[in-house]
Amino acid sequence: MKLSDIADNAGSRKKRMRVGRGIGSGKGKTSGRGGKGQTARSGVRIKGFEGGQMPLHRRLPKRGFNNIFRLDFAEINLDRLQDAVDAKTLDISAVINAESLVKARIIRRVKDGVRVLGRGEIKAKLNIEVHGASKSAIEAIEKAGGTVKILAAPKKAKDEGEAA
Repeated sequence: MKLSDIADNAGSRKKRMRVGRGIGSGKGKTSGRGGKGQTARSGVRIKGFEGGQMPLHRRLPKRGFNNIFRLDFAEINLDRLQDAVDAKTLDISAVINAESLVKARIIRRVKDGVRVLGRGEIKAKLNIEVHGASKSAIEAIEKAGGTVKILAAPKKAKDEGEAA
């Protein structure tokens, strides 16, 4: 075999359609754009235009609200903590905080903080420092002999475009 013999499979590469190259090509004259008017021109077409009738996206009422101050917590349930203790990926003698949870690969990233939720059972005595916890989670951890310290949620950084 020679370098000059190497070629693609037959039909694997298709040449693009060259429009406006005569009637015989099948895409001549109007180049597949039909007659005259706005849609035949390049770069102009009103999206969502309904012939002067009020368009659907403007007839429907506005809904919803996005709270720009909302904090997005990384959530972890008690059963996940207990699984990590059983698998010995989490050191129960040390304080369990966001960094130790990421290091143990229980959560992927901290986001705006960590919040413990109450699904499952916990048997290990854990000292936890997190940014939030549900009442049921706190009760379960304290019942097992552990402690929960709630940290202040980190403030969201101001946008770079805003003047300080």
